Amino acid sequence: MSFVAKEMFLTSGVGRHREKLASFELALRDAGIAEFNLVRVSSIFPPHCKLISRTNGLAKLTPGQILFSVLAESATNEPHRLIASSIGVAIPRDRSHYGFLSEHHAHGQKEQRAGDYAEDLAAEMLATVLGVDFDPDAAWDERREFWRISGEIVTTRNKTQSAVGARDGKWTTVISAAVLLE
Repeated sequence: MSFVAKEMFLTSGVGRHREKLASFELALRDAGIAEFNLVRVSSIFPPHCKLISRTNGLAKLTPGQILFSVLAESATNEPHRLIASSIGVAIPRDRSHYGFLSEHHAHGQKEQRAGDYAEDLAAEMLATVLGVDFDPDAAWDERREFWRISGEIVTTRNKTQSAVGARDGKWTTVISAAVLLE
């Protein structure tokens, strides 16, 4: 059996509950993917794969279906604790080449910072495979501009979810996911 995803969508969600597992379930519901059997996979954006909207992706699915996904999650029951999860995406100019996804699970990072980090990580992994020179110590904005000028990495983006731990000590879970479709 050979499965290479032709489409992918990004989603995210937050859940809060007194039980950790239930807060995870509620985060999946918020992301729209709770009624599927998720199989975690590593972080390759397949050649010729197309990013589609969450709405279009969910419309193609049936409850109970097995879905391959790259999933980032973070959870806390510490009141006022900032958490974030993020999926970064880097797609090469040559669509016959694979790209990269990255998962980032963070505590104490705001949404923008977590998203930039995940996006940067995916782009860095792709750049190293493509042989694009870059300064790993340069700021993300500098590297993003360099990669844009090089023409090898055409698209980067992220899907990030953050939340603050519930005041009453209930579990708070955030998830971000890339869902692969045939």
